[in-house]
Amino acid sequence: MELRRVGEHGLLVVCPDAAAVRAAYAELRARADELGAVEVVPAARTVLLDGLADAAATQAALTGWEPEPGAENRSGDLVEIPTRYDGPDLDEVARQWETTTADVVRTHQATEFVVAFCGFAPGFAYCTGLPETLSVRRKEAPRASVPAGSVALAAEYTSVYPSSSPGGWQLIGRTDLALWDPAAGTPALLMPGTRVRFTDA
Repeated sequence: MELRRVGEHGLLVVCPDAAAVRAAYAELRARADELGAVEVVPAARTVLLDGLADAAATQAALTGWEPEPGAENRSGDLVEIPTRYDGPDLDEVARQWETTTADVVRTHQATEFVVAFCGFAPGFAYCTGLPETLSVRRKEAPRASVPAGSVALAAEYTSVYPSSSPGGWQLIGRTDLALWDPAAGTPALLMPGTRVRFTDA
């Protein structure tokens, strides 16, 4: 783990891979009060501790630290997402995986995903769980508009577009579940650490 100061009240923990991010996030979130962090924010390869009263002291406390084995245990809440697998790119994903569309659906539904981090748009959750061998290439030409509720794959991630937006991910299905509600107490349905299962609609 590499520690970098970010402004006066932030500390960035740089991790070697996505598994290390999950482990670091799980443990740092549990230790947030002890470390004096107001926010703990994961990304693809980093975890940000923000709102620190004494960033230098926190950095000193974490120097040489490594997450405990099993810190990334899959103990988050489970959200099931009813999905119709009728996306326009389902055939393309099957081609990239060198399998059938039925097998794409079976594999996707058999996988328990975990939200690694959120970004790109409010409520857009990057869900991990597929093996690296099933990484999916983005579209060469992104769509100008992807409908809200589109279930999509790109690289090693699965996500659901929470609102209509441009996007270059491969669309394999759609859901009517609301992923983002700014009027709700917790606007995003999927937060880092949440376990996700895709089911038949």
